[in-house]
Amino acid sequence: MRLRLGRPRIDDYADLFDVPVAAPGAAVRVTFLGVATLLVEAADSSLLTDGFFSRPGLLSVATRPLAPDGTRIGAAFQRAEVGSPAAVVPVHSHFDHALDAPEVARRTGAVLVGGTSTLNIGRGAGLAEEQLLGVADGDTVGLGGFDVRFVASRHCPPDRYPGTVGAPLRPPARASAYRCGEAWSLVVAHRTTGRRLLVQGSAGFVPGALAGERADVVYLGVGQLGVRPEDEIRRYWDETVVAVGARRAVLIHWDDFFRPLEASLRALPYAGDDLDVTVRVLRELAGRDGVRLSLPRVWVREDPWL
Repeated sequence: MRLRLGRPRIDDYADLFDVPVAAPGAAVRVTFLGVATLLVEAADSSLLTDGFFSRPGLLSVATRPLAPDGTRIGAAFQRAEVGSPAAVVPVHSHFDHALDAPEVARRTGAVLVGGTSTLNIGRGAGLAEEQLLGVADGDTVGLGGFDVRFVASRHCPPDRYPGTVGAPLRPPARASAYRCGEAWSLVVAHRTTGRRLLVQGSAGFVPGALAGERADVVYLGVGQLGVRPEDEIRRYWDETVVAVGARRAVLIHWDDFFRPLEASLRALPYAGDDLDVTVRVLRELAGRDGVRLSLPRVWVREDPWL
């Protein structure tokens, strides 16, 4: 935590909100729903990463046990037209990724997919075992019309709640109970069209882990990246965007997740991150490598392959 007031101005990056709006017949569409929640849709099926909609305020996170907010989840479902995804896949098990995932699975009939920690969050919320799917590093599983490859990754330092959720976690529970667990790089491939994307939910990496993987588009988590040394930012870019040969990188996990989703999104404060540094360094790297650097619009179905 840094002693700097204020936060970056999102309006300064208006030129980056350039991902094309998806046409009604687009083969694959992606809707950004805050933090690392993405609704990925095709004609034959859809899937959801994280499914975090409750977004409790900072005071609540600091002082109270947390539980899913059914009203906020329902409102987000209606506005985003979430439908019936085949799966909900948290990128790791911190509360800002996995808090709502079991409730999302319950409401939609989706399978909750993840490692031990994510499954224990599902069990604690009362999901039946047949609605849970456990995965390990290197697994590729079919989820609707998509094949999703799970590659072990790391949380961006500092990980404030490291470790695993070793037993069923029943809400309400303190934020600190939502341990990181397994962190994933998700390589998502649509089986029919061959369109591929990498979802890098947290700005950490395992060196060389993505060597040999391919994705046209990366949804690149940048939370806390701006307070890391610049050489680490550059290495992160090389180990994710460059490693998979992407032509577009869409930045996610930059928004203040203590603010309700229905309010306009704003950047995390300088006290915990610095989006200005992140964008400055990544603009340079994107120009060097011929990659389109973008920011996503919330609620909008976009086609990042155009």
